[in-house]
Amino acid sequence: MSAEPHPTLPPVRLHSDAELARDALVAPLFARAVRLARWAGPDTRVDVGGELVAEQLPEAAAVLGLDPADEDGPVHASQAWRVAVDTGLVDVTEPEEDTGDGAEGGEPEYGTAAPGEDLALLAGGAPGDVLDLWLAALDTVLADAAVPDLDDLVDAMDEGGEIDFDRLDWNPQREADFLDGVLANLYLLSVTEGGAGEAPVPLPVLAASMIVPDDMGDPSDAVLEQVSDAMMRLDDQFRQLEPIGLVEFRPVDEALMVEAEEFPATEGADAPAAAGESGGRDDDEDVSRYGMVRLTPLGLYGVRARMLEAGVEAPAIGELADKGADTLLDAVSFYPEGAAQAEIEQWLAGRDMPAAVAELLAAARGVDEGGPLRRLRCQQALAPAGPEAEDAVRAVLDDPELGGLARVWLAERGAADVPAPDGTMVFWLTVDTIAAQLAADGETEELPLLMQSLTEHHTGFFDQVWRVEHPATAYVLEAMGRLHPDKKASKEARKAAFKARSRQP
Repeated sequence: MSAEPHPTLPPVRLHSDAELARDALVAPLFARAVRLARWAGPDTRVDVGGELVAEQLPEAAAVLGLDPADEDGPVHASQAWRVAVDTGLVDVTEPEEDTGDGAEGGEPEYGTAAPGEDLALLAGGAPGDVLDLWLAALDTVLADAAVPDLDDLVDAMDEGGEIDFDRLDWNPQREADFLDGVLANLYLLSVTEGGAGEAPVPLPVLAASMIVPDDMGDPSDAVLEQVSDAMMRLDDQFRQLEPIGLVEFRPVDEALMVEAEEFPATEGADAPAAAGESGGRDDDEDVSRYGMVRLTPLGLYGVRARMLEAGVEAPAIGELADKGADTLLDAVSFYPEGAAQAEIEQWLAGRDMPAAVAELLAAARGVDEGGPLRRLRCQQALAPAGPEAEDAVRAVLDDPELGGLARVWLAERGAADVPAPDGTMVFWLTVDTIAAQLAADGETEELPLLMQSLTEHHTGFFDQVWRVEHPATAYVLEAMGRLHPDKKASKEARKAAFKARSRQP
């Protein structure tokens, strides 16, 4: 038996589909795409590829309330149109690619556009329909964000106007994988108990998470320069991802970019220095100047959806509410305690308490490796139960695996006529409790005190406990030999562990 971590990601607390759909509809880029889809009609002209013709971009910008004279207006309109087309909010009929010298009269031929069938889903569909359309829009934006900026593309063009990808050093799949990895790390920081949560993450920390190996000591100048380059690339990408509602982003202070250009030798050292220990703050430097990013509630939903599509286990709190107790306990066994409690509460809500308690107790049985942790989570699930659960709990008093748990629950509530456990049950419960704690949290600072509390009231504890018919007996005794705060007890534990191992077939 071991306490290896479970590969599943911590569960995320998602907003309801209705709330997320509302967030999607007001995301600036998605909202612009919707407005252009409603504007599309018989007079809308498109080029090959479904892009709006250049002459119509100022009109599209005006529809969006943007200044057509500002060069950013048509750019934003073009991006919103591309999202509308890619998501099916707009249907386009492209022109024939080979049109010769144009139509009669010398006028070029254009394709047409009209509102797509999916546009009606925004008003008459379910929240899930809106979210599906938003996810399609997100795919488009992520693909765009992985493309080098225009200046780099121009620099990489050869004399014939073709892009020299070797010179550009751009691999589309590599760039897409890098951005997906960054978002996965940001997601993990957001959902891990004790992690960033809803707080923004410094951009250098996120960049370093992709570049610096976990076992590296002080990064070399070359590694720091890679982190700095990645940070600036992410600065550009998050600027593109914010309008779709995926993130809230504070860009890198432009003054820092000027400083980096004036003093390039210090760039590699300065930016990542903000990602140092204790949250990455230098006494004289505000880490927020290097950029800060957080996933929005909609962003958490979007990144999780992409990870699920890629086959990653990414649970969400509440998705087990309609499952059986066996599925519940198996899943929450590897959740952080707070998340496990939230999932259990949702599972119990609306259920008949006596029946739910009986189902939980039945699911907690088992001498497999996961049994101790299931029983620990079962005990956690029973904590809010009141007198209505007493009959179901008393029904397992004679059960060798659940009898100790039942006695603890009854005693904590001051129940009468609770039979005292025999020695075998006491020792079995002790082993089971420590095995569960090891599986849940590993060798924590509190565990030695728990071991001492469980053993000090039993004379000759180690002379007897090694005989306990529990699959984790030897494993627990070995841990007690390492961790028990009393040196004499730890020595006795090691001897008992040897005996327990000798009994195993």
